[in-house]
This record gives sequence, structure tokens and C-alpha cells, in this order.
Amino acid sequence: MRVLIIAALLLLSSYVSHGQFVVKGTIKDADTGEVLPAANVFLEEKAVPADGQGRFTFGEVKEGQYLLKVTFIGYDPYEQELDVTDDQDLEVVLTPDVYMTDEVIVSATRANDKTPTTFTVVNREEIEENNLGQDLPFVLNWTPSLVTTSDAGAGVGYTGLRIRGSDATRINVTINGVPLNDSESQGVFWVDIPDIASSTENIQIQRGVGTSTNGAGAFGGTINLQTNTKQEKPYGEVINSFGSFDTWRHTLGFGTGLIDDKWTFNGRLSKITSDGYIDRATSDLNSYYLSGGFYGKKILVKAIIFGGKERTYQSWYGTPEAVLENDAEGIEAVIANNGVSDALAENLRTAGRTFNWYMYEDEVDDYQQDHYQLHVSQLLMPDFTANVSLHYTYGRGYYEQFREDADFEDYSLPNVTVGDTTITSTDLIRRRWLDNDFYGFTYSFEYQKERWNAVLGGAYNIYEGDHFGEIIWAEFAAGTSIEERYYDNTGDKNDFNTFLKVNYQITNSLSAFGDLQYRNVRYDIAGIDNDQRLLGISANYDFFNPKFGLVYSLDANSNFYASYSIANREPVRSDFIDAPTRPEYETLRNLEAGFRKRAANYQLQANYYLMDYKNQLVLTGELNDVGSALRTNVKNSYRTGVEIQGQFYISKRFRVMANATFSQNKVGSFNEIIYDYGAGFDEYNIIENEYEDTDVAFSPDIIAGSQITLLPVKGLELSLLSKYVGKQYLDNTSNDNRAIDAYFVNDLRLMYTLHTDFIRDMAFTFQVNNIFDELYASNGYTFGYQGGPDYVVRENYYYPQATRNFLASVALRF
Repeated sequence: MRVLIIAALLLLSSYVSHGQFVVKGTIKDADTGEVLPAANVFLEEKAVPADGQGRFTFGEVKEGQYLLKVTFIGYDPYEQELDVTDDQDLEVVLTPDVYMTDEVIVSATRANDKTPTTFTVVNREEIEENNLGQDLPFVLNWTPSLVTTSDAGAGVGYTGLRIRGSDATRINVTINGVPLNDSESQGVFWVDIPDIASSTENIQIQRGVGTSTNGAGAFGGTINLQTNTKQEKPYGEVINSFGSFDTWRHTLGFGTGLIDDKWTFNGRLSKITSDGYIDRATSDLNSYYLSGGFYGKKILVKAIIFGGKERTYQSWYGTPEAVLENDAEGIEAVIANNGVSDALAENLRTAGRTFNWYMYEDEVDDYQQDHYQLHVSQLLMPDFTANVSLHYTYGRGYYEQFREDADFEDYSLPNVTVGDTTITSTDLIRRRWLDNDFYGFTYSFEYQKERWNAVLGGAYNIYEGDHFGEIIWAEFAAGTSIEERYYDNTGDKNDFNTFLKVNYQITNSLSAFGDLQYRNVRYDIAGIDNDQRLLGISANYDFFNPKFGLVYSLDANSNFYASYSIANREPVRSDFIDAPTRPEYETLRNLEAGFRKRAANYQLQANYYLMDYKNQLVLTGELNDVGSALRTNVKNSYRTGVEIQGQFYISKRFRVMANATFSQNKVGSFNEIIYDYGAGFDEYNIIENEYEDTDVAFSPDIIAGSQITLLPVKGLELSLLSKYVGKQYLDNTSNDNRAIDAYFVNDLRLMYTLHTDFIRDMAFTFQVNNIFDELYASNGYTFGYQGGPDYVVRENYYYPQATRNFLASVALRF
């Protein structure tokens, strides 16, 4: 690290003595000659918006060759090679694009500089730099307030993310405005759409409630992906990656460019495999993407099909704390407390940091998901656009499990009698299936004229899920047949929402924003659950989610914003099934206030947030009758903090990107539940421990990230990527003995790009992850019980992440 800093300073000093010039200009419409305010202007990596008079300025530009690019919605992109040897004063003329553009598909659910909310946009270049085959959460790892985790430890397979401490069930995810979150768990399983990053044009992350979107309520943030947009020229790409833990990625993509100035087609096939850092945590992932679009002067029609097939060996159980700490006495306690087999006991004693609880060879998750989208955008009048999207998702698959000495009664099976012996349990292998359909439509009508921008939008979505289980092998069995269902139940959900968003420019400097959303949710569960309980649950919710705010512009490049929003969210499937009484819905009141500044050599954003919850659902330590964790509402809790992010272009060859979040995350009053089974384990007593003003679980007070990039010679890029995550508690008791230690992880990436006449780009990437070999975990859980006052059990389980490892990639783009 010290060497890199010294090298950076030396490199910077070598350029200080060189000449510095000003590149400025005016942007105009080619047909009318009128200036175009707020166009996006790029000089290599630097970016500024044009001001109200269509002017832009880049100061302190070093002598050399530069590529100037200008983009503006409704106009063809502009590019010009500049040889800067003195000051430049340019006139840039943009030609109107008479065809509809892809931006209209997502504009209804996205924020912009006139929206008083906190957001970050990740463009295609950033996605490509960070995409070496790991799941999308790891591509987004460097964005503010975001923490990632991987069950397998290496970023391939089951991965997850949190934003401001909120888990995936509280983050609304859409692809082209279509909801992605699972309707029942409200989580997102990125493993079902592997390598989706390779078909993504850009991603907007809104933190907090954000603007109205389709799908589950956003309680921590919104992630909005836009897939490949129109490409004027044909292209092809072949990408191959490999790395530690026998990780491989193969991607083949193509695009036709515009055919007859109206048609375009894109496609991709990907395969990713990895053994994982954790023992046996293998992944075998296949995915595809295909789109076709018609671009007319007043209409856009785009059909998209994408999906994936995954088979991952389960590593969901985590690693006992005693194993991570090589605590022999603690390992023996885990063996005794859990009554494990001799083989698993030996595994616990010898496996070490990469321990995996599961040992059966086919303890796998096997699932396929296919997505179909049809988007139609129509320009009805010069200032009025209509959009409608039809979608359908088909998911099906199972996870397979070996169960030792399982009781017949748990599977509604009769005991087996052999001679005079009655057998009441057996070893067996089961599959737990989910077969589901998700379909519906989204719509929006957008009006934009002079000082007004208004969007009327919404969606109606239907989910039909079938949950069932099969026994595919048993050592002993009677009165049953292979693949006979031992449980079968359905979950059906209807989700309707409509919203009206209005932005009005009160003065040249001040604009007002209003956003009113109504959402109706109906959820029905019926059938036999996996613990043989009869289910019959119906719930209906009507939510009103208002949002208001102001934006005050100091100039075209900087503004202040403030907003207040309310969001409501229904419980998830497990809350309905497992809780002894039906929990209440959650309410979030969100205040956001910030400042944004974009200049020629830097971009800066700072904001304050308060997320005040009513009836937030949290884990208490209580279990249902089959041992599943229960959640309950806590009356008051909150998250509040400050986020700072910036990009600094210190010279043409040296830039720094950094962000930091400082927060407090508190529960006002919390009751922990502990079970006391008595000294003879023949009693059942509930102990409640009361806590006041404790920390919310999995909510670090500090999250920080940075990317320091050097470009010593043309085509070569050297980056140091750093991430710090503060201490996280495993529960809501603020007990330091039940916490994830803070960690600081650094990656080093080397990229070299060549351009040839035949191959447009040849990009070579070599990245060493966790270069300082940090031993850390990024997720975990805890549970406890006691057998009288003298026998107290508390076990912590963690998900250790990979030690030093590497990924390398070769990308050929034609």
C-alpha cells in the first residue's frame, strides 16, 4: 500500500510541470441552432453537464490526445478526437435522433438530477471492469453503503447484499422496470440469473425509499437494471475468465447493430463453474440472453428473453465459531450439543476454515428460471409518451437433502414392523420443490413540457407458487412410493400498484417533486406444510406511499435536495407461516437531504438520511415447533447517518474514487427469547431478556470503499480497490460475543487494453483479491438455549470469505 501511494505521488509530480489548458464549448441542435442545456459531456473519464446556456468547461487539462463524447436524450451520440496543445473553444452540434430510445423503458422508475433522492448510477464501463464472473452483488461492491457476502466464500453461487444494513428482502430490484424480487420471500437470488452483468447497460441504485417502482416496497434501497440498449454497429465478444478454486467463466455475445436503421438483435450465452472457497461449495451455472428490437420514429418494440440454470452444492449452514478459531474444546461442545454422526464429528475436528456442514454428495440446489419481457413505447404526441411492458417468469427446481434417522411421523408415514421390531425412523433423501409462475404488466404515461414533468404509472402482477416435497430414497419405508409428495401447498399473490410522480420547475433554480403511490397486496396460502401442519392463510393490504421533496440548483453543476417519504411493506411468507400470531406490516418514514456537485475534475455528493421504522420485523431468538427462527415487530427502530462519495481526476493518469458511510442503527426496545429445557431436558420454560437502545443486527456503523487508479502508459490501468466494513452484531442485543468483527479487504487489479483493426478491443485483466490475506467473515447467525441455570449453550455460525485468491480474464470484442 505504501509503495503504491509513493508511486502515485511521484507519477503525479511528474505531470505538474506540464502545460495545463482549458477545453470549453457550446452544444447546439443541428436543425434549429438552439443551445442544449444539461447534455452530458465526457473528456476521457472526466464528466460534466452542460449549463443552462449549453456551455461546458474542463479546466486544467494536460497536453495530449483526448476523446470528447457528448450524449443527450433524443440525439445521436457525438464523438471527437482532440489534440490538446492549447486552449480549446468548441462548437458541438448534435443531430436529433428521430427514433425512440431505450431510456423510455426505465425512465418512469428512475431518478435524475431533478429528483430529491439519493442515488448512484453504475455505467457499462464500470460494470465491465468489475465483472470477472462473480455474481452481481460483487460487481456493485464498491458503491456506497453496500456490503456483500458469499455462502461459498468466493462470490460465485449464492451471494447477497445489504444496503444501509437492510437485507435483500427490503431492497426492491427491477430489470427494465419489471420486478425481480421473489413474491413470497421478497428476496433476490442472483444465482438464478448468472452473468446478468454481461447483458446490462447500466444500473441505478437508490438508497432509502427512493421513487415509486413496481414490486415489493423498498425499505433499504432500489436496484434498477437496464439491459442492453441499441447499438448502431454490429459487434461480437468472447470473454474467458479463470481463477482460484477452479473458477471458470465463458461468455459469448453478439449484436447485429442497426439493420435497415430500425431493427437490432443481441444475444449472449454464459457458463460459470467454481469449486468455491468452502469445501464442496461447487457451482455450475448456465445463462442466456436474447433481445430483438424495432426502433421507429414514434414507436419502440422490444422483446427480451433471459434466464439461467444453476446447480450449487449447499453451503447454507455456515461454519461454527469454534472451528474458525481452531478451538478444540469448543468443537467438542458443538459435537455434543448437536448430536452429530461420527463422520461429521471428524469433519468438524479436521476441516478447518473451509468447513462445510453438509457431506452427502448430492446436497445440491437445482433450479431454473426463465424470464420473458415485451416492451412497447409509443410517442402519442410530441410531449406525451406511453409505455407498457408484459412479462412472464417461469421458475422450477428443488434442493436435495440427506436426513439421518428421520422420524416417520414427520413425513406422515407409518412405522415399519419387521418381526417383533417396530422401526420409527429411517435415513432418507428428500427433495423440496418450488414450481412457480410470475406474470403481469407494467405501464407508464409520461408528459414533459416546459416546467412540467409528470408520470402516471403502475403494475399488476400475479404470482402462483407450488411448494411440495418428495422422498426419493429411504432405508426403511412402508405404505409409500418413490416421489410421493409428503407435503404440498400453494402460495398465490396478487400485487397491484399505481403512482403519479410530478416534477415542477417553480423557478430557474427551484423545483418541487411529488410522488403518490397506492399499492394493494393479496396473499393466500393453502395446503400441507413441510412439518405436516394444515395451512389456510389469507391476507389483504392497502398501502399509501407518499413522497415529497425540493431541489435547489446553485448552477447547472450543483444542487441541494431534500425529501420526505413513507413506505409500507407486508410480511414475508415465513412470517405468516411460522409466527404464533400474525405480525403487523412495517412502516418506514424516510428523510433524505444532500448536496451534489459535478465539475471538470471532480464529482462530489454528501447526504444525510434518517430511516425511522414502525413495527420493523426482527429476529428475537424465538423458534416455532420445528425449530425455525421467528420474527416479531419492534415498535420503534431507526437508521440514521451521513454518506459521502466523490470522484477526483487528479491528472489524466491518476484518479481516485471513494465513499464512506457513518451511521447509527438502533432498536428502541427489544425482548430476546431464550428457551430453558431444565436440568433434565424435560421442561419447557421461556426466558425473556429485555434490552433498551441496542444496535440493529447486521448494521455496521462504518462502511467505506475506494478505488485508486493509475494509468502509467496508454492502455494500462492499475487499480487498488479497498473496502472497510465495521463491526456487525448477529442479533439485536449489542453483545460483543455475538458479532462479526470489522474487516478491511484490498484487491489489486491490472488491466491492459489493445486496439487493432480486426479486434476492436483486446482486454486483459488480472486481479488479486484480498491481497493482504485478511481472515474475515461477512455474514453469520446465532442461537442459544439452556438446560437449567448451569448449562447454557450459545453457538455462533459464520460465513468465512476467501483468503488471497486471483481472477484473470481475456476479453475480445469485435
